[in-house]
Amino acid sequence: MTELILGIDIGTTSLKAAVFDRQGENKASAVVEYTLLTPETDVVEAPLSIYMESIKKCMEIISAAKKVETRDIVTVGFSVQGETLCFLDQEGSPLRNAIVWMDNRAAKQAEALRAHFGDERCYQITGQVSFEACWPAAKVLWVKENEPELYQKVRHVLLLEDYIIYLLTGRFVSEGSLLCSTEYWDIRTKDYWDDMLAYIGVKREWLPEIRESGEIVGVILPEMAEMLGISPEAKIATGCLDQVAGAIGVGNIRPGLLSENIGAALAICAVTEKLTYDPNRLMPVHYFAVPDTYMMHTFTTGGMCLRWFRDGFCQEEMAVQETSGVDAYDLINRAVERIPAGSEGLIALPHLQGSMAPDVNLSAKGVFYGATLLHGKAHFARSIMESLGYIIQRNLEAIHDMGIEVREIRTMGGGSKSDVWNQIKSDITGKQFYTTQSAQDAACLGAAILAGTATGVFDSIASACESMIKIKKVYEPDEKNHGVYEEQYEKYKALFRAMEPIFQMDVKGN
Repeated sequence: MTELILGIDIGTTSLKAAVFDRQGENKASAVVEYTLLTPETDVVEAPLSIYMESIKKCMEIISAAKKVETRDIVTVGFSVQGETLCFLDQEGSPLRNAIVWMDNRAAKQAEALRAHFGDERCYQITGQVSFEACWPAAKVLWVKENEPELYQKVRHVLLLEDYIIYLLTGRFVSEGSLLCSTEYWDIRTKDYWDDMLAYIGVKREWLPEIRESGEIVGVILPEMAEMLGISPEAKIATGCLDQVAGAIGVGNIRPGLLSENIGAALAICAVTEKLTYDPNRLMPVHYFAVPDTYMMHTFTTGGMCLRWFRDGFCQEEMAVQETSGVDAYDLINRAVERIPAGSEGLIALPHLQGSMAPDVNLSAKGVFYGATLLHGKAHFARSIMESLGYIIQRNLEAIHDMGIEVREIRTMGGGSKSDVWNQIKSDITGKQFYTTQSAQDAACLGAAILAGTATGVFDSIASACESMIKIKKVYEPDEKNHGVYEEQYEKYKALFRAMEPIFQMDVKGN
């Protein structure tokens, strides 16, 4: 029997499952998309059932393709979105929809946490720079205050990875790379923060056992093995935050490298070997999947902005995709290539769901500045791509101010498929950008590496990365374009600062 590893990446708007062999070759994969519930501006939810249903659909697709024998899958690992919150009752049944990480309804509760504990204490204990509505501590408090009858029934407060592991094994287990952004977990002690639990009204027994990433939780439940069509002896391992898995999947496991991922969100990861705080308190500190290592990690809305643009303004390109099979994004890329660096003065702020570190402002909105009769649709598309490059550069500046140097950048996610976008990012930052053979499967591969290491398929995470990750292409910065972007980048920062008072005017109650 060929031993296979299943890596599952549970993203914001889609779920991907990929099957790897011992050499790290992707033998089969499938993707299922799902739609989030957004009944109000700050509300983002999802029925908890969609996640396991999507895993099942992916496995049905993989099985039907007959490229692998799914019964040979003996290990399962996970890459999972952070902060998405689940509430279960005594029987382990969901009490409500999952509150997705982008949900910002708990602004009032975040302010209460800030007033009680202070942002400086928050940073020192949790690694997160401030109390914000998106973090689970504030969301738990919102549910307690706004859904009291439901909250009385709560017996399990879980993150999304914890919930999936529970369904597969019957055990309540979590790990630090996801817990560190809850704001009820102490990054220094790797334990729950009791003062915070008391304040938000969460009992320790409601929370899962804490493990490291890449540890075996147990053998899959027989009924789940049957449903997914995998080995009944398959071992389930703890996974990690999706961006951590992606970093591992492109080989970003040591200082000096930075990985960026433009998927639904834009995420930045830079690994450090010790707990390092930003003296300017701009960069959050996260726990990494390698025990007792850390990373500077930020995220904000990313590819979701370009998808919003495609869905709202590129009906012609989408119609061509329907009739010819040519991807609408490829058509957008071709149009963008014809626009000069700097979009002829057009600048975008891509903050459709608020802005995160190092410029935290959950009230931030999308803005286009500098539009004239000269500008057409392709200019707007390019300005969105450039705006994500400016956010990467903003993060590089903040990391540099901490004394952390970045030599090279590994890129992954949907954005990495675009040659023009990769070149834009290289030109803006003035750094080489590397794509890998596994860039589109990086999170699944990272999850598989962790699970395979946990079961002894691989000797170590480092050796697995060494043998399985291959560089595909290197993008060199164009000095002329870099000069254009230096000027545009300063305007981008000035535009963001100028808009902040207006963003604040939109806050409810002001």
